[in-house]
Amino acid sequence: MEDLIKALQIFLKYGNPYAPTHCEHDIMYISSDIMPDDVSPEDTKALEELGFFVEEEFGGFASFRYGSC
Repeated sequence: MEDLIKALQIFLKYGNPYAPTHCEHDIMYISSDIMPDDVSPEDTKALEELGFFVEEEFGGFASFRYGSC
């Protein structure tokens, strides 16, 4: 859980959306209000180390690491 909290703290620097996450088919998506192009390269790298990646079709961040819905 510590890694998820660290990742959410990074995302918080880039916005505080009303509905910050969405889960679907074992993938956790981060709100499209936080766009990958707006996140610094350093934070993108840190998010990758914490299990998040840019999901091209969705156009935002996603992770398989944090369980299913």
